[in-house]
Amino acid sequence: MSSTYSNSLRIELIGSGDQAGTWGQTTDNNFAYIFDTAIAGINTVTISSAAQALTYVNGPTSSSSLNQSIYAILKLNSAAAASAIYAPPVSKQYIIWNNSSFTITIYNSTVIGNTTAAGAGVAIAAGNKVMVWSDGTNFFDIQAQNLTGTLAIANGGTGQTSANAAFNALAPAQTNNRLLRSNGTNTSFAQAVLTTDVTGTLPVANGGTGVTSSTGSGSVVLSTSPTLVTPLLGTPTSGNLANCTFPTLNQNTTGTAAGLSSTLVVGSGGTGATTFSSGALLKGAGTSAITTASAADIVGQIGATAVTNATNATNATTAASCSGNAATATSPQSGGSFITSSNIASQTVAACTGNAATATNPQSGGSFITSSNIASQSVSFATTSTNATNATNATNATNATNATTAASCSGNAATATNPQSGGSFITSSNIASQSVASAVNATNATNATNATTATNLSTASGSAPSYSARAWVNFQGQSFTVIRASGNVSSVSYNGVGDYTINFATAMQDTLYAVVGSAWYPGAVQALFSGNSTGGTYTTSAVQVAVANSVNGAALDSNIINASIFR
Repeated sequence: MSSTYSNSLRIELIGSGDQAGTWGQTTDNNFAYIFDTAIAGINTVTISSAAQALTYVNGPTSSSSLNQSIYAILKLNSAAAASAIYAPPVSKQYIIWNNSSFTITIYNSTVIGNTTAAGAGVAIAAGNKVMVWSDGTNFFDIQAQNLTGTLAIANGGTGQTSANAAFNALAPAQTNNRLLRSNGTNTSFAQAVLTTDVTGTLPVANGGTGVTSSTGSGSVVLSTSPTLVTPLLGTPTSGNLANCTFPTLNQNTTGTAAGLSSTLVVGSGGTGATTFSSGALLKGAGTSAITTASAADIVGQIGATAVTNATNATNATTAASCSGNAATATSPQSGGSFITSSNIASQTVAACTGNAATATNPQSGGSFITSSNIASQSVSFATTSTNATNATNATNATNATNATTAASCSGNAATATNPQSGGSFITSSNIASQSVASAVNATNATNATNATTATNLSTASGSAPSYSARAWVNFQGQSFTVIRASGNVSSVSYNGVGDYTINFATAMQDTLYAVVGSAWYPGAVQALFSGNSTGGTYTTSAVQVAVANSVNGAALDSNIINASIFR
């Protein structure tokens, strides 16, 4: 009779009369590799796919990887994403350690070995260690809602079924109006000690003061209608003193003092008066009220001579060719009036001869200059002075306007008597149309600056032009790219076997450039360089190239790839 196998653990059941002389070994293997591992064995399972069936065999085996589903404890490693494992569709319990970084869910399979879920599974979060069990179709975990009864305090519970009762059961003996207080080792119900148990500053909003120190003495006052007893206010930045009593004004004040109703005397810092005439000069009188000063007061203070000089200074009008003091003349000429500071603005004086103010008689043949005849006079010094100024300004202006200095001119164009034969002076109005040799030289200098200097090609011959590469690169292209040397190439991207993108540091002006290159592959197979991969990148900033086997056309990663771009 042949051996059969149990349903759940697949233990080998020896047929009657079978395995004569060897049945003991089979029995030992059942105990060692099935009973022992199913009860206490741990197996590490590597998760290599998103859906993975636990392995199984019929009968005992010494290979843990062939019979994963029989073990009591499973340690799950290396999941690359959220995954699922499938145990045989029989009743079984496991302790599972999810040692990966992703959630793993365990299900029963519909048929042993497949990855189709028979029922509900249990999701095990990354890092969790849980106990689960199966009824052959669904998996369950051990959760609090599945427990019944009351766990005693001695067994780690509370012995109660409500939160308040549980707290009372665990708390120390209670006394009315006490707080739960810890001494660092044990807890007890006790009163709080304000000096040691309370820290921090209690805000005003919570009934405190918001400060940790105070000055003065007495009771704390509130903001509405407090009575302050001898406070020292320091220097307030603002305040309303409308309702304050001012017994003595002996300090500097600002604003309006409502209590002042009479005139502030000089002794208290006032003027002793309520009004003064506009523009009047004021006279002090010791501690008496300030008054308006009279003319006699002013003369008495500054002296008669100073007053006379001030009057002369106001009335005198001085011209360059006049001498004497117009203010001391006895009388103006008949029909006129003296020229003073108040009427001189309306006079026109060209020049004076002699002293109009002090002469008894005007110069022979003349007359005094007065306000009635001054308009008909001609004063030479003013005209001469004006003409001299104009001449000076005109010369400077002419020189500034006409002077045009060019590199090919010598002398001063502004002072030349006649321009060169057949030409004209260069001025600000015609300089824009002139051609000066130095401008040509400046243009040549600009051209020299802008000129691009190219190194002579020592090997070039013939008259055809030579062109240099706009970009070039030498790089390794095996699985990844390494640039050995380059010009105007910022990087080379590896797109796949034999497929690369060359990225330019400075973009091309357009996509009409030419790509040439070569590739070398070690061994007998010759590499073939393609200027642009079919359908690949071909822009002003990058170009895609490909390397293939020259025999069969298969894509090939080459050790040395060279590429040059011309435009």
